[in-house]
Amino acid sequence: MFFWHLLLHPPSSFVHGAITTVYLAVISQTLGVALGLLLALWRRSRHLPLRTLASGYIWLVRGTPLLVQAVLVYDGVPQIGLYSFSDLHVLGVTIPGAIQAGIIALSLNEGAYMAEIIRAAIDSVHTGQMEAAESLGMKRLQAMRHVVLPQAMRVVIPPLGNEFNNMLKVTTILSVISVQELFLSAQDYASVKFEYLQIFGVAAIYYIVMTTVWSFIQSAIERRLEARGGSGIDRVTLRERLFGGGAIVAADQLRGAR
Repeated sequence: MFFWHLLLHPPSSFVHGAITTVYLAVISQTLGVALGLLLALWRRSRHLPLRTLASGYIWLVRGTPLLVQAVLVYDGVPQIGLYSFSDLHVLGVTIPGAIQAGIIALSLNEGAYMAEIIRAAIDSVHTGQMEAAESLGMKRLQAMRHVVLPQAMRVVIPPLGNEFNNMLKVTTILSVISVQELFLSAQDYASVKFEYLQIFGVAAIYYIVMTTVWSFIQSAIERRLEARGGSGIDRVTLRERLFGGGAIVAADQLRGAR
């Protein structure tokens, strides 16, 4: 009875935690994609300092755990006097310091992985596309923006969707810096009710619902891209995305397109 009551009539802390999880994932993934695009372009730059900086950043972030990065951002940055994560008031909305640190940590981490995905997608576009654009008088950046990137982005969509699916789940790591997302809300509630199996079972169902909803959204986006002229690779089926193998299929297709 307790399980079904909690599932159908969750406390406000559960609802707030789920909402926090979603907007953390959306904001962090968006910033991560922007950072990843910048790093991918820097890695392809003709300037050695930019290539070195991008490669070093990707090597460092991918080589350290997200948990360590989150703690370093939240506790380390204020310690060196770079920024103090106090409550921030923007347009009448209060953003707690822990959430600020969490978004920064997730975005910086995701940027390194998105950089590799975007780099591989750019490499999958035939070099003749860039040469043809430059022969028409376009500068390198113009050709990249108007010719190469639109084609590359179609290849990026499937792995990007998988990255966001994963982002919804890795927000749980931010519980160590006191971000009140779904996992920490469930943990606090369980410490009061002592019904750990049922409470965390309900939390697991919430995560399944969120990732399943996103899977349908991702499928709709991919179908729309196909209707506009193809995604550049075979679309990962909804079944593969829901029950496993989707990320592996997308990765294999991405390598095959290169």
